[in-house]
Parts: sequence; structure tokens; C-alpha cells
Amino acid sequence: MGDTLVTTRQLGRTGMAVSEVGLGCWQLGGDFGPVSAATAEAVIEQAVKEGINFFDTADVYGDGISEQYLGKLVNQLMPEAVIATKYGRAAGTYPDGYSLTDLRDSVRRAQDRLQRDSLDLLQLHCVPERVLAEQHIFDWLREVQQEGLIKAFGASVETHKEAEICLEHSDLQSLQIIFNLLRQRPIEALFDKALAQQVGIIVRLPLASGMLSGKFSKDTAFAETDHRNYNKDGEAFSVGETFSGIAFDKGLEIVETLKQSVPEGMTMAQFAMRWILGHEAVTTIIPGASSASQVTQNARVSQLPVVDKAVHETLFAYYESDIEKHIRCPL
Repeated sequence: MGDTLVTTRQLGRTGMAVSEVGLGCWQLGGDFGPVSAATAEAVIEQAVKEGINFFDTADVYGDGISEQYLGKLVNQLMPEAVIATKYGRAAGTYPDGYSLTDLRDSVRRAQDRLQRDSLDLLQLHCVPERVLAEQHIFDWLREVQQEGLIKAFGASVETHKEAEICLEHSDLQSLQIIFNLLRQRPIEALFDKALAQQVGIIVRLPLASGMLSGKFSKDTAFAETDHRNYNKDGEAFSVGETFSGIAFDKGLEIVETLKQSVPEGMTMAQFAMRWILGHEAVTTIIPGASSASQVTQNARVSQLPVVDKAVHETLFAYYESDIEKHIRCPL
């Protein structure tokens, strides 16, 4: 292991202790621009060296290549690591091809790519609200769980309403949500209920697609294959998944204001992630990384000082007055 010691937290009621800083592997599928196999492998290897033991992926990240990278390396370097994957957005499944057979087949393909006999955590992947409300999909999850194909299940959602539907199921172990300085509403809308039900919160896009790194400018350009280019206004999927639903230029303005709250000794990115970990309901954050050094910077967040309560209050007031009204998707 490296010098970084990443603190662990319990994931729901699974008994799994996962690093509070995980690794989001969407980036390894190429949707943040081209990624070479050498870079992807270096990122995973560095995560293991830093003590990161939670990896989040999906069947559609690079059409399975993200899962393949994890299957190849994680089982070799850290076989006890927790790998969470997802079901629900593949062609032929989304938006209306859901069935027990489709889910089971997807799980088996994921098992092959991840080289695991049973998946640690299977998450519904931004499944339409109407499908969640019909409830059948949760029965199918229970069935594949009883068959031993998965150990636990959760859901990755877009809206608070979808989260509430999922929380109606007492055997749900996790909720994956967008939560960051540009999307603070879950503090009031979800966290108390999740804590009461012992449902783990997995935070995706903690840096709002990199916006909260503080490194972008109006001249920043993204590759054609990068969702920050082709989905900047929601052309391909929910605009909320790109820059947390805030227009690029407005995001730049907001970040300049947020920088005023960054304490000495932290980068903007580290501050944004440390702020998230200050919320008791959060189990883990899953920032992506495009280099091994970025993994190290992310992992160090676990050892940084907590953000002062007064700063939390100031930032939430700023969110309510000047940020939330610019979000271009349902909350």
C-alpha cells in the first residue's frame, strides 16, 4: 500500500467496510475522452496502492471495458475489494426492455468481465421512474440475489422522487446520487431517511464532471467522445449528469465564488470532496481519475481536516440563493 490510509465506512447493512474515497470507473470507459489501456491500468493499480477498496463501474462504461479492466487487475491486486456495477442502461434494456431474463443475463455477462462468481453490489442504473414504481424490478433483484448471483443491491438515481421509491424497499442497501457543492438539496431531501434506514449513500460526480476542480476556463475544450462535449446541454442523456446540470459558463462563475471558502492547504477539488465527506449519511465518494497522480490527490482527501460547520452553513445558504435556480434538470 502507499502512504495514504483511506478511512473506511460501512456500506448499508452489508457488513462491507468500504473506503470513503472510492474510484469511479466511468472515466475508464472513455466517456471523458480517450483513455489508453496503460493509463486505465495505472489508475487502478494506484488506487490499490493508496488503500482504495471500493470501485464503481457499469456494464455500459465503454461497452464493458471498464469492468474488464477491474476484473483483470483488482482480483489480482486486491481480491477482497468491493466492486459495484450497474444494470439498466444498455441498448435493448433502456427504456422499456426490462425483464428478469434480461437482468440475469446482464449479471452473468458482468460476472464474466469482472471474473467473479457473485457480484458484490448490483445497482439499478438510472432506471425510469415508472419502471421503479411498478416494483417488479426489485423482485427480480431479489431473485438473482437468492440465486447467489449478487450479494446485495442498490440503485443509482437521478431524482429525489426516484430515491424515495427505492427507499420503500427495506432490503435496498445503497443509493447512488449526484451530491456536490452544486447539488446540495439531498442534505434536506434524503439524508435523514437514508440514515434512519441504514442505506449507504454513494456519491457520484463529486466534482461535477470536473467543474469543481477549479481548473476549467471559458477556453477549456473537451474531446468529441467526452460527455462534457456531446452532452453539455443534455443531448445524449440527462443534463444533470454533466456539470450537475448547470451551464458551463455559469458553473465557472459559481466556482470562482466557491474558491473563496477553500482553506489553506487544500486544492479546490480536495475541498469539494472533503466537504461531501463531512456529511454523516455519505458512505463513499467515487471521483474518477485520468492519471495515477490524480488518484493519489483524491485519496489524500480522507486525511484532510473536516470542513468547519460554519462553512457548511454558509455554502448551503449560497446554494439556496444563487446556485439551485440554475440547475436545468428535475431534482
